[in-house]
Amino acid sequence: QVQLAESGGGLVQAGGSLTLSCAASGRTFSSYAMGWFRQAPGKEREFVAAITWRIGTRSYADSVKVRFTISRDYAKNTGYLQMNNLKPEDTAVYHCAAAPSSSGYLGDPINYSDWGQGTRVTVSS
Repeated sequence: QVQLAESGGGLVQAGGSLTLSCAASGRTFSSYAMGWFRQAPGKEREFVAAITWRIGTRSYADSVKVRFTISRDYAKNTGYLQMNNLKPEDTAVYHCAAAPSSSGYLGDPINYSDWGQGTRVTVSS
């Protein structure tokens, strides 16, 4: 099991930037793929970005492509989500998640075994 803790959320104006962090502890986080998901009020959880554990292949939802960058620091056991040019529709609680290396499609939350509590991002217009 991997324990995850997000931080870095907050209130930002449209066009601004935030960097979310996901600190991991427990089992070797480096052997897990990492993903970011978000859930806005009244909406279902949606995939944002993911990065594989070995090669570091990245994938993004179309809505955040170009604006968001996912990364991870293996030495620090921490993942990041750099968010630029934020829009009001990016307002949501953002969760990081860990998927075992044998998992399937990383855009599907069912493939993730461990989740953080989330950090709230609010983008004002």
